[in-house]
Amino acid sequence: MSSQYNPTSPFANGPAANDAAEGGADGGVPIPSRFGEPLATLQPIPVSVGRPQPSTSGPKPDDEVDYSDTFYGQVGGHEVFAKIIHVFYQGIAADPLLRAMYAEEDLGPAEHRMLMFTEQYWGGPRTYLEERGHPRLRMRHVPFAVTPEARDRWLAAMRKGIDAAELSPMHDATLWDYMERAAHSLVNAPSDPSQAL
Repeated sequence: MSSQYNPTSPFANGPAANDAAEGGADGGVPIPSRFGEPLATLQPIPVSVGRPQPSTSGPKPDDEVDYSDTFYGQVGGHEVFAKIIHVFYQGIAADPLLRAMYAEEDLGPAEHRMLMFTEQYWGGPRTYLEERGHPRLRMRHVPFAVTPEARDRWLAAMRKGIDAAELSPMHDATLWDYMERAAHSLVNAPSDPSQAL
């Protein structure tokens, strides 16, 4: 595209000059037509007009946001996801192999992070993104030896969490399918260290 001045362009001289050339801001810029009369007049959008974007700073209670068209809303929202993740973390705490992957003495912060992630993934509040940025699941799990055995134990704990929520068969299958695929994708070490490449 040429950067030369084009006197035939309605936008050649910037908004202020165009408004003046067209008879002021109220006149707008005509959209030409090959049939003679302009098709319409392009009006500038005043800064004060428009719909502000909703604030994303801080989570809103579920009763203030409509999640009904999301998986998150369809299964019951925060209470259901909190139950799944809480039961899951009870399983993590009881499994020596999985518990060893958490340096924190208190699993509460890890439970909170997992809850934020799963709620956001399934259409709930975007708190995880605001607090922690992009999930980067594989990157965040690189420091840990995620073996097939660890994966299977993780899935067993997650299965108990999902079962505790008593979801409909369709929602259960959808959620479980994702958890299985995610768990398999994070395996980064063989069960036997001697099998490492």
